Amino acid sequence: MPNRSSKAGHIPFRTCVVCRKKAEKKKLMRFVILDSEIVIDLTGKLKGRGYYVCDDNDCLQKLEKKVVKILRNR
Repeated sequence: MPNRSSKAGHIPFRTCVVCRKKAEKKKLMRFVILDSEIVIDLTGKLKGRGYYVCDDNDCLQKLEKKVVKILRNR
């Protein structure tokens, strides 16, 4: 049994910025906005604010509207 301070067995969850559903981090796609362009972060290590989106056609189609709002609020 791991001690309480150990993070063994911890599964990080993130929220899709489009549909607001929570899912395991590895099941969502991460993207970062660099110089007003969307960059898909395949490694999860790009600098900057990361946004997560479901790998679902509905969410991916609605992503463009969401990015416009994100850029406007920056």
